[in-house]
Amino acid sequence: QYLRFIEQAKRLRIELAADYLVMAAWLAFLKSRLLLPADPEEDGPSGEELAAHLAFQLERLEAMRRSAARLMARDQLGRDFFTRGIPEDVSVRKRIEYKATVLDLMQAYARLKTKDNFAPLHFEERNHILTMEQALDRMKSIMDHAIDWADLSQFLPEGWSENPKRRRSATAATFAASLEMVKAGMIEIRQTDTFAAIQLRKREA
Repeated sequence: QYLRFIEQAKRLRIELAADYLVMAAWLAFLKSRLLLPADPEEDGPSGEELAAHLAFQLERLEAMRRSAARLMARDQLGRDFFTRGIPEDVSVRKRIEYKATVLDLMQAYARLKTKDNFAPLHFEERNHILTMEQALDRMKSIMDHAIDWADLSQFLPEGWSENPKRRRSATAATFAASLEMVKAGMIEIRQTDTFAAIQLRKREA
């Protein structure tokens, strides 16, 4: 019932009727004070003072109406201008990009793997070790026939590839000997891709 009363009051604008009723009562009271002779024993403002006060209130009301009219004449949100429908997202987004080459990864891996992580090679017999001098003498004798590119593993001594320790020793010595021969201008060396096989051939005259 209360909600229905509120709805009905909105439709009938009861507050406006109440304002007019108060104003009518005030004017009737003011008119009676102006028409009736003043009572010397009665305290309170005289009719002239009440009239002046009413005039002041009416002036204030008129000023408020003019101000309200000026405000309503201005551009209004939703009618004359609108807010943005979808504002920009100003949140900060961080994206981490790692720009590391294969060399950077190998260097980082080498820093982690200290010398304590690697077990040294122990050979029970010296004939299991191929020195660089031996590999250099052998390479000089066979590189004259290496006209086309061939893998470094093909230049290892026969029988040294079966034993892991001997293969590591022969590979290291042969590679070191190859670098010496490249420095001397005797052969050419290449590697077509990262971690690809190292290839050798005789340098063309």
